[in-house]
Amino acid sequence: MKALLLASELEDYTISFASGLAQHLKVVLAVPRRRYGHLASWFDPAVDLRLLEWPRHRSLLNPWFLQGLTRLIRHEQPDLVHLLSNSTLWLNFAVPFWRSIPLVTTIHDVDVHPGDSDTRTLPAWAPRLMVRQSPHIVVHGEGLKQLVLERFSKPANNVHILSHPAIPRYAELAKRQKMTPCRADGVIRVLLFGRIFAYKGLEHLVRAEARLKDCSPDLHFTIAGRGDDPWVYQPLMGDPRRYDILNRYIEDAEVAQLFLDTDIVVLPYTEASQSGVLNVAAAFGKPVIVTDVGELPSTVVSNGLGLVVPAGDGESLSRAILSLAQDSELRCKLGANALVWSHGANSPKQVGAQAAHLYRKVTETCR
Repeated sequence: MKALLLASELEDYTISFASGLAQHLKVVLAVPRRRYGHLASWFDPAVDLRLLEWPRHRSLLNPWFLQGLTRLIRHEQPDLVHLLSNSTLWLNFAVPFWRSIPLVTTIHDVDVHPGDSDTRTLPAWAPRLMVRQSPHIVVHGEGLKQLVLERFSKPANNVHILSHPAIPRYAELAKRQKMTPCRADGVIRVLLFGRIFAYKGLEHLVRAEARLKDCSPDLHFTIAGRGDDPWVYQPLMGDPRRYDILNRYIEDAEVAQLFLDTDIVVLPYTEASQSGVLNVAAAFGKPVIVTDVGELPSTVVSNGLGLVVPAGDGESLSRAILSLAQDSELRCKLGANALVWSHGANSPKQVGAQAAHLYRKVTETCR
């Protein structure tokens, strides 16, 4: 069996998913050269990687690109095409030419996150149209499945759940480069990583830190990633000297070092579906604190990865941080659970096996 995957973004997810799937069936992966060219070595060698001159969605070159993409699909004759997200505007106009091939689309987020200026550059109708054109949909959890069923009136049997696989490449990079943690004795490091937009709950983390100023002076907070300026919350900080703020794009080696150095990864999100950050933290064996939004609580609780607190509750977040900061045995236990999960049930290989099974089921129903 051969699957042709298309992805224009979400590099870490795509690397994990395609590499895991390629251990079970033939995979052709078509991606933009500008985003994936420097990442080619991270794919499993079994992935047939096609680096395309993929135009940005405002480019007038898109019609010619779609012609070439359609020729590629016809030449490869895959048993199934899987769009690894529904956020590429122009693919909507090519899908009608592929109707003879079963089509699957992954929806990572049913709704745009509040303050997510990156995703809001896409017209709202584009991702919805892609979902409507796709007979089969993949989501990352039961709650997201119910949202899709309500929003798009898809048959329940055509909406499938595949876990977001672990993201091991930063942990592998740390091993390749023989990185070691850089730690100060007695300091507990707390990390908020990723795109820093409104829904990431930065304000609530700052308020939690302020509550801990006197009872836990040895905490240090790192906020790393591009987006909104964290220093706008300086008046709310208990002690600004306890913060390292890296408000920019973080290079791969620096990402690896940040996760090596941290003791606790926090995801104080006010809204979410699933999280790639959670899957990076797990690969490093780091305990997490998440809020009760999206698929985060079910993932964390069922696999023993960390603690769950109410969204928008700085007091509960501060108690959870203090609990983990003061209990090294609990941190080690949760971190060990995370490693087992990322190397086992949620490994790219295991998720790839589930995807391969799904593909065979989809193609059988289309015959």
